[in-house]
Amino acid sequence: MLRLSRDAQTVWLLGLTQVIGYGTLYYSFSIVAADAARDFGKTQSWFFGVFSAALVAGGLIMPFAGRGFDRFGAARLMVLGSALCGVALVFVALAPNAVVFVAAMIAVQVLASMVLYDSAFTSLVQLEPRGGQRRIMLLTLIAGFASSVFWPVTSWLDAAFGWRATYVIFAGLNLFICVPVHVLLSRWSRQRIGSGSRAHHGGGPVEERPATVPPEQARRLLWLIATGFALSGITLSAVISQMVPMLHALGFGAAALGVSTLFGPAQVVVRFTNIMFGSRRHPLTITILAMALLPLAFLIVAATAPQIAGAVVFAILVGMASGLKSILQGTLPLALFGSRGYGARQGLMSALRYVLAAIAPFTFAWIAEMSSATIATYVFAAIGVAGVLCFVEVRRSMTG
Repeated sequence: MLRLSRDAQTVWLLGLTQVIGYGTLYYSFSIVAADAARDFGKTQSWFFGVFSAALVAGGLIMPFAGRGFDRFGAARLMVLGSALCGVALVFVALAPNAVVFVAAMIAVQVLASMVLYDSAFTSLVQLEPRGGQRRIMLLTLIAGFASSVFWPVTSWLDAAFGWRATYVIFAGLNLFICVPVHVLLSRWSRQRIGSGSRAHHGGGPVEERPATVPPEQARRLLWLIATGFALSGITLSAVISQMVPMLHALGFGAAALGVSTLFGPAQVVVRFTNIMFGSRRHPLTITILAMALLPLAFLIVAATAPQIAGAVVFAILVGMASGLKSILQGTLPLALFGSRGYGARQGLMSALRYVLAAIAPFTFAWIAEMSSATIATYVFAAIGVAGVLCFVEVRRSMTG
């Protein structure tokens, strides 16, 4: 019972920090975009351009962060990351001009690489490789509430106190909740990994999870998987970073915020379903199905706008795809390539994913301004289809 209790506490506490991390470091920016850009005399496309540049910087640091997870332990680096993220958010809030604001935004996304899913997944895998897949599923189930919590909370705080005060509050959440939690988890991780045993149960040494793909195919399949997640990430990033403005532009008006709140529950429901029934299917099969939901959702909302039913289906399908993608980015590489070097592998895959996805917010906003939101939606649907084809090729290579 002690082992189960400690494992449950670890997953729940990491889930709390992921909700706060994604809510304050990622989801919130689309809500304050208009007010922050207006403060500096800029357009929203400029704001999303800054956000894209910051995501690129975060992606470029990921290979180094991944190697650091393997060398020093992911849980330990999350302590430093959450502390520095809190400080960086203070600089965002107090930025006196656009130059300082841009620098602070870049710092936030660079430091976010040390506290979000890649570090959390690696921490769970390092604790017990063979149990990492289920723990990752449980963690994403909890963290799926981040958007549902922080989109309305950020909107309310921004309207009541302004975007600057909002980020001071968010800095406090990182400093006074996430830092102490990560300190505790780091201590537990050192105790468990250092003992070389299974949480004081008297079991044998923690076993690595072996690879299931032939060594001669590993490199090619890794790049196909990384590219597939990256292309799907472009589509997903475009909508997650600015779902509310996107639905407004497509003509859904005041209903946009309400519809967007369906995204979070859809993530949670599909993750719960995956925990209950997903083990019956190989992660690659689930990946193909999940990533196909993204272009389907984009086609539906573009074809039906401004009918509310189309927006509802869109938000639910995107939430389902996002919910599964967050899991599969951690579990598919573990299932195919094993646990050895997991942190470094996640870092490399995340670098490609982050850098390509970083262009999505700005590119979508730019295409929408130059043509229309509908055309931008169709373009990103096509990118999503390309991502699905990468995973289909992986399937063909493994079964051919």
